[in-house]
Amino acid sequence: MALHPQAAAYLALFPSDLGADLASLSREQIAEMRTMDGLAEQRGPRIDLPVVRDETVAGVPVRIYRPEPGEHPLPVLVYYHGGGWVFGSVERNDPLARDLAARTGAVVVSVDYRLAPEHPFPAAADDAFAVVRDVYDRPGFYGGDAGRVAVVGDSAGGNLAAVAAWLARDAGLRLAHQALIYPVADVAGDTPSFQANGKGYGLEAAEMRWFVEQYAGGADPRDPRLAPLHLPDKSGLAPATVITAEYDPLCDEGAAYARALAEAGVPVEYRCFEGALHGFLGLPGFFDQAVEGRDLLTARLKEAFA
Repeated sequence: MALHPQAAAYLALFPSDLGADLASLSREQIAEMRTMDGLAEQRGPRIDLPVVRDETVAGVPVRIYRPEPGEHPLPVLVYYHGGGWVFGSVERNDPLARDLAARTGAVVVSVDYRLAPEHPFPAAADDAFAVVRDVYDRPGFYGGDAGRVAVVGDSAGGNLAAVAAWLARDAGLRLAHQALIYPVADVAGDTPSFQANGKGYGLEAAEMRWFVEQYAGGADPRDPRLAPLHLPDKSGLAPATVITAEYDPLCDEGAAYARALAEAGVPVEYRCFEGALHGFLGLPGFFDQAVEGRDLLTARLKEAFA
């Protein structure tokens, strides 16, 4: 369909995600950009929860959100923020994590994984799985039920959630669900959507290539820890929800990953939000579809936890 009117209004204000000369950015400038968030007021309210605490687990900083008082075990949702493996943080995505906890009734563990270029691949992937393993090893620390653990991530965080899901399978850890929101499933940048939506729709192809370069460096682009679409065997992975946006360079690779999971016998619900842009789900102040997407995630996760 045509670009959603709210997406068009957003692009009039923010024509490019970064709006910077990427080739000239120093590490100091990248670090400075991480402290800025021109969209903070559009990320939604910071819902009051009875427990919000910062911890370091398996060497990785996390923020733990508990939606109800008491010590009885709740489902656990391990969340990975987006930002191209270069930007983003637990603090920036605090409103979304709070909302997920309140909606799903699960303990949300938001992961502050290491960022590139200071910490290139596979640092973020290692951190992503280290937290999942710790949730299974020490569920009581989180107030969680090790029989009801799911992973969720958006963009680069969707990539990390997908990677953590297959690493969990291979380690014998049975996840209840994986929710992948416009995930980076491949790093080839050769899909039709990457070409058609690569300029003028917020996240640009040149920016995405720069993100991959910062994180992946000289890594094998078919390493499934980097590009889960190339995982040879996807059978036995956790049931999945995959969400994409129509006007997103990453749309086709997210759809391809959903198809690959289904072909391997994994239960999958796939939804492409028509007329939408990359990043829409994190900005309820701009996009009505953010609420619609969160409603879908909530329903799928509650079903998985039940």
